[in-house]
Amino acid sequence: MAVLVTGAAGFIGMAVSRALLARGEQVVGIDNLNDYYSPHLKMDRLAVLHAEGGEAFTFDKVDFGDADALDSAIGEADFDRIVHLGAQAGVRYSLQNPRAYAHSNLIGHLNLLELARHRDIRHLVYASSSSVYGGNAKLPFSVEDRADHPVSLYAATKRADELMSESYAHLYRIPQTGLRFFTVYGPWGRPDMAAWLFTDAILNDRPIKVFNHGRMQRDFTYIDDIVAGVLACLDHPPTDDGNEKPGGNRTPHAIYNIGNNKSEALGDMIAIVEQACGKAAIREYQPMQDGDVPATYADIDAIRKLGFEPRTPLSEGMPRFVQWYREYHARRF
Repeated sequence: MAVLVTGAAGFIGMAVSRALLARGEQVVGIDNLNDYYSPHLKMDRLAVLHAEGGEAFTFDKVDFGDADALDSAIGEADFDRIVHLGAQAGVRYSLQNPRAYAHSNLIGHLNLLELARHRDIRHLVYASSSSVYGGNAKLPFSVEDRADHPVSLYAATKRADELMSESYAHLYRIPQTGLRFFTVYGPWGRPDMAAWLFTDAILNDRPIKVFNHGRMQRDFTYIDDIVAGVLACLDHPPTDDGNEKPGGNRTPHAIYNIGNNKSEALGDMIAIVEQACGKAAIREYQPMQDGDVPATYADIDAIRKLGFEPRTPLSEGMPRFVQWYREYHARRF
């Protein structure tokens, strides 16, 4: 049986698909290839998956927010697990185009839950986000912390996904795992993320925007570590023992943080990018953006029980991204 990967042409979706193919799995990939950022980058990612996966990788362009289109696209494809990574990403863009988030992140997530329900899926792993913690001042962020004060619509949709999944786990006993990702970066990353934006600007002698006047901290997590966490969770679906726990029923639904377990100053990250680029950045200090938070930091004690351990420090991962960025643009242009 294969694994259905949504958002297969995306940053994390491509990386997870590559890892599944490398260990001998068959992957059914879907993505709507929208123009939130360059579709050419998405097509280049798919070209790698087709080259490396051969017949083990199949792909359909489909909007999973459209239930009929989703059913038509996957047809009779055989898969018994789902890794649902597709979503409308971006905190700031949710202020400009909120309906795109309702369509992809709310209706789309519901469509995947219905798919899992009717196909008797063994395990649904889905992407949440560290954004659900909002302006939580307690560091590090723990999955036990409250997450009911989102500061962006994007965060609100991701928290809603977790709640919908909890209800489906309760009603239909579908094993599910939600993953709160923390600032993912690395080769094949997204052009709207800081690693790409800073690298591109520095190499082309343009200024970089440094928000909150540089008083920012992030738990930067390298893509290879993220993939290791996703596969560890996929291979360990939560159990359903049918027993009750204080406050309600026990459901086969787990939520984990996946981060580097280290909160680093934005200025330190910029310095690493500068060194890797061989140029100093032109910094434009700006106030905090709406929907943003000053710091993130992942408590990963829960996922460590599955054998997850981040292995890539920022000092190693960011130069790898810069090197990939140079090579990718040298090939493409």
